[in-house]
Amino acid sequence: MIVFDLRCDGGHVFEAWFASSTAWEDQRTRGLVACPICGATDVAKAVMAPRVSAKGNSNDAPPPARVKEMLNALAAAQAKALDGSRWVGRKFAEEARAIHDGDRPHETIHGQATIAEAKALADDGVPVAPLPLPITPPDATN
Repeated sequence: MIVFDLRCDGGHVFEAWFASSTAWEDQRTRGLVACPICGATDVAKAVMAPRVSAKGNSNDAPPPARVKEMLNALAAAQAKALDGSRWVGRKFAEEARAIHDGDRPHETIHGQATIAEAKALADDGVPVAPLPLPITPPDATN
């Protein structure tokens, strides 16, 4: 995992974790990285300063093993929630709209959509909900 300080075009700075620099670039170009404050998808790496703690201050961040344990627990809970749901990949918006419009039988699906696609679905009354971890194909690992 790699962490980046990111900045949106609205000036908000936030932190995001990616599997690699390639994963960051792929998700950014597909519009999958958005500012958690304003939702802007025009996001770039921010200038990063070294993180040096002041003398006498302790680092309040949990140890890496604890972070991994928490992410694994979150991933397990998400996997349980997706049990019985069909993976549709990048065709999520198309499939969700077809089910909503009655062109396909009702079923629970999950996949990937850009922020704009998810917003358009929600604006049209199609029930969608974000998942806590990025979704990857069933044969891959978050």
